Amino acid sequence: MPGFDKHIFVCTNQRPADNPRGSCDREGTGDLHRVFKMKLAMKGLNNLVRVNKAGCLDQCEHGPTVVVYPEGVWYGGVTEADLDEIIESHIAGGKPVERLRIAEGCLNNPSCQHCSRR
Repeated sequence: MPGFDKHIFVCTNQRPADNPRGSCDREGTGDLHRVFKMKLAMKGLNNLVRVNKAGCLDQCEHGPTVVVYPEGVWYGGVTEADLDEIIESHIAGGKPVERLRIAEGCLNNPSCQHCSRR
């Protein structure tokens, strides 16, 4: 089998409810990952795109977080309702979904306007 065209990592990290950084998979269900895989399979893309669960991607304040490689596009605040748009626009169409994209200046930046790690 040839390699994958894209690799998607879905943060499934859990933290206690009172943690100020938040949690990408608060209920621990892995639903975002599972539904992403299901939708890709329904569109016949599962042989071209690999979706993996990831531990903490360290973008907790922007979670739930998803990153797509090889482009290195980071998405924040992703919900199941966003998956069709990500698949159609970015995965199939090559155009990242800007409204969900984490700004370059916010990645790994504890002084980002969205972060509580100041």
